[in-house]
Amino acid sequence: MTEYFILQISRSIGDVYLKKSEFNREPLYAKFRLREPFGKPILSADPAISVHHLQPDDQFIIFASDGLWEHLSNQGAVDIVQNHPRNGIARRLVKTALQEAAKKREMRYSDLKKIDRGVRRHFHDDISVAVVFLDSNLVSRASSVKSPNISVKGGGISLPTKTTPT
Repeated sequence: MTEYFILQISRSIGDVYLKKSEFNREPLYAKFRLREPFGKPILSADPAISVHHLQPDDQFIIFASDGLWEHLSNQGAVDIVQNHPRNGIARRLVKTALQEAAKKREMRYSDLKKIDRGVRRHFHDDISVAVVFLDSNLVSRASSVKSPNISVKGGGISLPTKTTPT
């Protein structure tokens, strides 16, 4: 059974009024304020992290916002990446998701593209995609080499400072 992992890359951006109650007041426009005060944050900027150890048969990683996953299944996205050339693959994923969004609204993709970006938000969420292709030779070699853990949050390892010859 194949496992898939979804990374919601825009989780920490914006909507601060839903994260901290002190920002849920004037001068924020009324349409962005909640009527009732809240004790706990409604949204969190704290990431949900899962670890997937790379295997020699792993071919790529799809990093995408939830706007993509709203319209494409994990397997659908994987099939697209596996069955098309690497060049422009992220754009192909976005286009396929937009085609699905248009279909759900019973409209053509070409008509959806004509809608002003500000208005288009009513038809689909923002979509950001990056696809990273893996070198299976490097993955298999790396799995046999003991290396220190590195954290993207900081506090991982200390890298040596670069010295220049005098």
